Amino acid sequence: MATLTGARMGGVADPRLGNEADNIGKGRQGSVAADIVQGTVTQRRHSAIYADNTINFEDYRYWADRSREYEKTLDTKGVGLAGMARMAIGKGIHSEKPVQEMDATTRTGKARSRQSNYGITESEWDNAQRAVRTATWGSIFYLITTDILGPYNVPWAISRMGYGPGFALYTVFGGMSCYSGIQLWQMFVGLDSTRYPLRNYGDLTFRIFGRYARYGVNILQSFQFFLNVALIIESNAAALAQMAAGKSQTGFLCFVVAEVIFTLCGFILGQIRTLQRLSWLSNMAIWLNVIVIIMTMVVVHYYPPNYKAALASYDIQEGPVVTSANWPAGLALSDRINGLMNCVFAYGGSTLFNELMAEMRRPMDFWKGFICAEIFIYCCYLLMGMVVYSAQGQFTYAVAYQGIPGTAYSWQTLGNAISFISALIAALLYGNIGVKVIYATVLRDMFNFPALDKKKGKIHWIGIIPIYWALAFIVAAAIPQIANLTAFVGAACILQFTYTFPPMLKVGYNCQNDSMLEEEEFDPVTGQIQRRDQRWTRWIRGFKKQFAWNTFDCIYALCALATAGLGLYASITGMAQSFAKTSLTPFTCAAPA
Repeated sequence: MATLTGARMGGVADPRLGNEADNIGKGRQGSVAADIVQGTVTQRRHSAIYADNTINFEDYRYWADRSREYEKTLDTKGVGLAGMARMAIGKGIHSEKPVQEMDATTRTGKARSRQSNYGITESEWDNAQRAVRTATWGSIFYLITTDILGPYNVPWAISRMGYGPGFALYTVFGGMSCYSGIQLWQMFVGLDSTRYPLRNYGDLTFRIFGRYARYGVNILQSFQFFLNVALIIESNAAALAQMAAGKSQTGFLCFVVAEVIFTLCGFILGQIRTLQRLSWLSNMAIWLNVIVIIMTMVVVHYYPPNYKAALASYDIQEGPVVTSANWPAGLALSDRINGLMNCVFAYGGSTLFNELMAEMRRPMDFWKGFICAEIFIYCCYLLMGMVVYSAQGQFTYAVAYQGIPGTAYSWQTLGNAISFISALIAALLYGNIGVKVIYATVLRDMFNFPALDKKKGKIHWIGIIPIYWALAFIVAAAIPQIANLTAFVGAACILQFTYTFPPMLKVGYNCQNDSMLEEEEFDPVTGQIQRRDQRWTRWIRGFKKQFAWNTFDCIYALCALATAGLGLYASITGMAQSFAKTSLTPFTCAAPA
């Protein structure tokens, strides 16, 4: 996951987030396709119903199978590697091919022209749904790369673990995150259809574990986005403070004032509700970040470490650079765990994988772009991490380009200025989605607030954005510790979405899917099924069907929870130790860099 200034969504030309996020607050008015088919239709059984307990698992599975069968007939020539090439030169992220007309028959040969009660044929509905699904696996490679890639804190993590453990843990967590991503893909293609579109992580959770699980996931996702905004405020305040110091390092800008300046930018620009308006800036931001990555790896070998930043943040006195092949000596267990948590944070992009797949013409192809992106990201992480650590050793700073000393002010400023732009874009995206999820799941569902596309909803948006950013500022100013706060976010939120929830959901999916019996009759017209038994007997039968894999996934999820507990302990302990040993204080005027 792109950290802090890396803009996890920084390079997204973002139709997936634009369409999805803007519809989060529209309640149960149906999906985008409903408006395409018939502007007067506001609610029907074909809609993307977010919390309808009357739709059973078999219903989702039946229509998902039919959608996958049709997608096999779609032409994908020139939309894979060719699509990736178009992305690289800024030609767009979507296939230019029109959506094909649906086959007139189902797999059973029955006509598909049957009309709904609203006069809409099934074929019309399916075609309308596919009209808003245009992304190819080439564009998915691009989106996942910009979604996850952010190696700025990898060198610091390796400085806490050493070359060997750092290489091993980034490899292990990369492999496990890949396993989890494949699980999310398997569940998505098994439950998503044009009749019941699956839009986000909350939808997936609801279809497997029910309404209350969906509430919990949506709240945690909103909390993660909120903390991401706080992290970006903090890291960019450090960037402003460094730039204000000037080449002579005699200038001064109070750190908390720098945080206020960035927050005020969020107050103003956060009023943009439609994410597509940020698309051209987002597309530019990823290439700017590539410039910073390359620049950092080169410059750190020509200049000494930023001793001032290391002393202020980690209480490390100036001295010779020391690197370690194994766990570095003199570090506490909490330091090592915080390094491990940054590994977790680095791969934490699974939060939005369902949103990515929801925009694909052929979700079955997701794995191609995903695997290519994972390999590319893994290589970038290890390359930058090892190169910067070998040059700066124990003085490696949490945000790599801010570890460039003041004597290289022009290079330091280049990194700060470029990353300031991309980070502001990332913060706007995090804040936008975070507010919309909170608005939909809390204010809309519990307090009957109006939809965001209504006049009153827009007025509420204007008032909520400053409150959201102000609360993020309070968190950032109260905990001026980038590395420890990053570890806390990784343990509390990101680890769950990438390592804990996927295996838990996969076990639930397997139990329900494998419990279905051949003699149980399902009627796709009414959505009703005659089950032989109910509840726990079905779940037990389903669990036994893939006993080894289900047991492994249960152990995997429990290990992830245990790791999260260790991460929370280490990050909170690290915060307390930093406040005790360094000059940092809550709402400090002294910058941590």
